[in-house]
Amino acid sequence: MIETLISSKTRIKLLMKFFLNSQNTAYLRNLEEEFGESSNAVRVELNKFEKAGFLDSFSEGNKKLFTVNTSHPLFKDINSIVMKLTGLDHIVDYVVQRLGDLDKVYLVGKLAKGQSSDIIDLVLIGDNLNKTFLLEQIEKAEKKIDKKIRYVHYTPKEFDMNKIKEPGVHPLLLWSR
Repeated sequence: MIETLISSKTRIKLLMKFFLNSQNTAYLRNLEEEFGESSNAVRVELNKFEKAGFLDSFSEGNKKLFTVNTSHPLFKDINSIVMKLTGLDHIVDYVVQRLGDLDKVYLVGKLAKGQSSDIIDLVLIGDNLNKTFLLEQIEKAEKKIDKKIRYVHYTPKEFDMNKIKEPGVHPLLLWSR
């Protein structure tokens, strides 16, 4: 759908990478490998995003790392568009907020990395979740957004952030009470 508005596949991948999870950082060679694109194609788009103020950069050793500029006036709008494109807005509005004793919901997996995926991986933290209701809502959401939703549930006492961290991936807090 967004391909109609934005013809550059590299630009769309960069939007997903940085505007879905604002904690993501990356450098040119890393993005080249992840996207399967030429370094020149990625460099051109990174430079455009940086020049427009959408991305900030900093040096770490001999690498130039990029991160999203969350203070850019359009950050929230672009983040909202990306959330809608991935279906995450629907999950938050129609599944998460109706579950009851839910404390937090994290996005993990490929989408948390800013990579396109047909699977949405969630970590639900809370007590006494109505699993029957949860499964009904997930089934409805999957049909609406045409993606598979996987989840794992922890009580607040069981939850440890180290259980959901992957190297180089920051879990994205989608919702908190």
